Amino acid sequence: MPCAKFNVRGRVQGVFFRASTRNEAQRLGLTGYAKNLPDGSVEVLACGVDPALDELERWLHTGPPAARVDAVTREGSDVALPASFTMV
Repeated sequence: MPCAKFNVRGRVQGVFFRASTRNEAQRLGLTGYAKNLPDGSVEVLACGVDPALDELERWLHTGPPAARVDAVTREGSDVALPASFTMV
């Protein structure tokens, strides 16, 4: 199953970005995690079918209402498939 790692920059910490990402990923049937990074960005690892990964990427460009997303980068990932979607 394909996985993608996203880095989301902007005002994405302290605005329920990780929790909202978890909800969106679960709605799409994805597994993985979302975690805050020391530089103020959020790292998202998501695993699932390509159309769902693409839809999550589109959502990440906006995020929850209180967020301000400046940039989203995406790269492939060869990590082991997580069992669920969690916040780290």
